[in-house]
Amino acid sequence: MGICDNRVVIITGAGGGLGAAHAKVFAAEGASVVVNDINQAAAQAVVDEITAAGGKAVVNTSDITNYDDSLHAVKQAIDTFGDLHIVLNNAGVNRDRMFASMTEAEWDTIMAVHLKGHFCITSHAVHYWRGKSKEGKPVDARIINTTSGAGLQGSVGQSNYAAAKAGIAALTLNQAAELARYGITANAVAPAARTNMTTAVESMATRMAKPDDGSFDFWAPENVSSLLVWLGSAESADVSGCVFEAEGGKISLADGWRKGPEVDKGARWEPTEVGGVVKTLLTEAVPAQKVYGS
Repeated sequence: MGICDNRVVIITGAGGGLGAAHAKVFAAEGASVVVNDINQAAAQAVVDEITAAGGKAVVNTSDITNYDDSLHAVKQAIDTFGDLHIVLNNAGVNRDRMFASMTEAEWDTIMAVHLKGHFCITSHAVHYWRGKSKEGKPVDARIINTTSGAGLQGSVGQSNYAAAKAGIAALTLNQAAELARYGITANAVAPAARTNMTTAVESMATRMAKPDDGSFDFWAPENVSSLLVWLGSAESADVSGCVFEAEGGKISLADGWRKGPEVDKGARWEPTEVGGVVKTLLTEAVPAQKVYGS
């Protein structure tokens, strides 16, 4: 018995890295998994590993940036496994560049894969869940989004990625507020783990290397998967609108933007007065975390 028995999940970008780890842990906890990836061979390898271990999984190659094509992932989940309970938006790419040198194509690619990619399949899933809810059928659904520390506090050389991931965090808050009435929760996780994306830089590859002494593998992607699987389970029904960070054995709850210190004159400020007010506010405020790389 697992905590996701009889639940069906679509995981995007599940042909490798974090997505593959998530797929395997979800399957080990009883979920039926739609392994979505544009690389069919990679997705098939994950499905083969899951089924060899006694789990249930199928390959889906829908383009998450194409609204019409992404509908096929939702249809396949329902046609194959009889229902859909969880959409885990994991797929991502990098196009790192300092802002002054960034091209329009590098910006658009990140927005398409990350931000639009978090919209397409989820939109079709929400239509399905809303329809069930309006028919009076029980809905216990989950949207799990993937943000990043870069989106929560910025990251030098990743303005496109940081902007998209910040958008995903805000999207999650909106989804949680708007969709609760239909039995849908929405949460986001900012993961840190060893993947092809994070180890592309030699220094990061060395830092995140698997220990050869049998000690705890801090950067193993499966460490992050445990939180996501719990968020996908029936046990998490009362948790929504949260942004978590996960790495190694650590799970933390991100403290989002909130109203800080305030000065109210009760009348219009003169431009020459504003400087002193801003200095007062900055003195009273809790300092923000530094941008990564600064």
